Amino acid sequence: MPAADFTAMADLRTSLIRKALRYAIFAADTTADAVSTPFDPAGVLQSLPTGYLPVGFTTTDGVTFSGDLSTNDVESGQSASPTRSDVESDIQTAQWVPQETNAAAVALYENLPLAGAEALPDIGTAAWTWKRPLVPPTRYRRLVFIAEDLNKITGQPLYIVRHFPSALRSGREDEQWTRTAEISRGVTYQAYQDEAYGTDSATWIDGPGWRDFATQGGNVAPGAGS
Repeated sequence: MPAADFTAMADLRTSLIRKALRYAIFAADTTADAVSTPFDPAGVLQSLPTGYLPVGFTTTDGVTFSGDLSTNDVESGQSASPTRSDVESDIQTAQWVPQETNAAAVALYENLPLAGAEALPDIGTAAWTWKRPLVPPTRYRRLVFIAEDLNKITGQPLYIVRHFPSALRSGREDEQWTRTAEISRGVTYQAYQDEAYGTDSATWIDGPGWRDFATQGGNVAPGAGS
């Protein structure tokens, strides 16, 4: 075999280190359409289907996607390490702390509808009022997370889009009223399988800045954006 060129073999590229320079969270009831593809064939970011509301500003912690992976191991007398291991569960959650008191942030925290007669009215058009039900409803949501970064060479935007087609509130933080900080309503939502969608989570990376990698020698996967 020929001698290795370690620099070429390592293939280290600072241009492929991603950051969420800007990001946004959107939520909808399951009556809204799921997101089938957030980009057109040219890689241009498209509008979301009707019914998705923006969550608005969040704390600087941003969005935390967590995973809870559990496996089942088979141990054998002839081996110090497991001789077989199978995945039992692989759970994905998203956690964030909204800073705005808007319809999406309140509805996600209080488990209210985002649309329909029971949804909160537009800001300022009427009084907001809601009551906690004796039996909390099981209310699934559709969630979309969009992060924007830039191609460091061309300056063009690229986007990472993650979609939970069916998500359920699995936790919420304390709501604190104080003179020194905003009223925030932190929540955690767990992704669940959506039968029609065929998964609990889908992720896309595309945009003009992503397509620019094709002429920069970047590792763009075949079919990106399709």
